[in-house]
Amino acid sequence: MPRFSTPDGTKLTYHVFGDGSPVICLPGGPMQASVYLGDLGGLSAHRKLVMLDLRGTGQSQTPADPSSYRCDRLVDDVEALREQLGLDRIDLLAHSGGTNLAVLYAARHPERVRRLALITPSVLAVGQAITGELRRETARLRRDEPWFPAAFAALEAITDGRATDGDWQAIAPFHYGRWDERARAHQAAEDGQRNNEAAAVYGAEGAFDPAGTRAALALLGAPVLLLAGEADLNSPPPAMTGFAGLFPNARLVVQPGAGHFPWLDDRERFVATTAGFLG
Repeated sequence: MPRFSTPDGTKLTYHVFGDGSPVICLPGGPMQASVYLGDLGGLSAHRKLVMLDLRGTGQSQTPADPSSYRCDRLVDDVEALREQLGLDRIDLLAHSGGTNLAVLYAARHPERVRRLALITPSVLAVGQAITGELRRETARLRRDEPWFPAAFAALEAITDGRATDGDWQAIAPFHYGRWDERARAHQAAEDGQRNNEAAAVYGAEGAFDPAGTRAALALLGAPVLLLAGEADLNSPPPAMTGFAGLFPNARLVVQPGAGHFPWLDDRERFVATTAGFLG
């Protein structure tokens, strides 16, 4: 797999799927190996996907300094990858927790971003609140599912601040538009793909400056796509409306019936939306 060196000497790996003009893809987790993205439901048939394994994940090297896992410090890794690829401007796609890194990159290097696609994004970097009631309201869309009563009880425990490890496991069905064998296998693989030490540092004190980031994003000239899943508790569509409003040139698309991984729930719709935006 191709590798490159970052400014602090850490060697990072990226994986390439497809041909054509490249799209740099940042995984979520946070700090989960990029393998869970697959080829984003077949998006690689339209563009070359450059999937970055963030430092300490996947096949990338573990850094000497664990504090370098902090999200704002990872911006330099993305910039090093752009330079490695010899690109003046980049199309940048990120999922979930990785969208925090993407918006920090766009805020720091707006002139380097051609298009920005944020898939079921996190709102930590922009300081937006998502209430427990909004998450519960979104969850109720799944009330006819056989697993709903137990999962909803666990969600209530989480939103009330009395969660156990078992509760976090119990809400897994909410992350997928269909809680079938494929979704179960995808979810079961997550623990072995995430660097928990890195995840604990990712959002540490100093990682985010929401006011400064919002001010920078208000000046971003690049087109932005926010793709939300209709039933996604992490990124409920009403909250994504507010997120989209932070950009001068953003479009919010809500994928019907989708959870947190929309390329698994309806690959054709996901690819049509995303490829159409990226061009």
